[in-house]
Amino acid sequence: MDTSISTVSAGVLLFLIMDPLGNIPLFLGLLKDVAPARRRIVMTRELIIALVVLFGILFSGGFVLKALQLRPESVSIAGGIVLFLIGVKMVFPPHEGSIFGGPEGAEPFIVPMAIPGVAGPSAMAALMLLANSNPGRTADWSIALFCAWFATAAILLCSTFLFRWLGQSVLTAIERLVGMLLVALSVQMFLDGVAAYLKH
Repeated sequence: MDTSISTVSAGVLLFLIMDPLGNIPLFLGLLKDVAPARRRIVMTRELIIALVVLFGILFSGGFVLKALQLRPESVSIAGGIVLFLIGVKMVFPPHEGSIFGGPEGAEPFIVPMAIPGVAGPSAMAALMLLANSNPGRTADWSIALFCAWFATAAILLCSTFLFRWLGQSVLTAIERLVGMLLVALSVQMFLDGVAAYLKH
């Protein structure tokens, strides 16, 4: 990942990876059996859990890479592959209509709404790469993460209204468009990792 990436670019990247519009059907499906009075509470709780996990990855990602003796280029290549797979699934969704599985008839807790719904493997990989590309900019990455999470949370908390207003077909079209963007970003992340590896 380019070390010159701006805070705004990092925030946009994280927002696209979190894919709030694509997660609206998932969240609504998981909450359909939850009492209406608790849906917003559950969603807020899961979003906060996701934010805590992502900040944990941001601040500890460098230590994890050092402990596992992983080079940043390896994480970039792996993150690109994971991001590519998620982007492809968004463009060509599985027949069951959801990337993530979840228990039915029970109030979701952590999985799959917080993880991997919002705090997915690609978001974690992106944060680890940002943290390693320029450790001195942790404050910038924190701002980018919070802004991306806040925009994601705002969209998901309005999911019922957006679903009724936009409809399933529009949300599907937007999700596939975002998926194409993620595929392009994943290829760039992969190529950056390969280029950095070859330089070493």
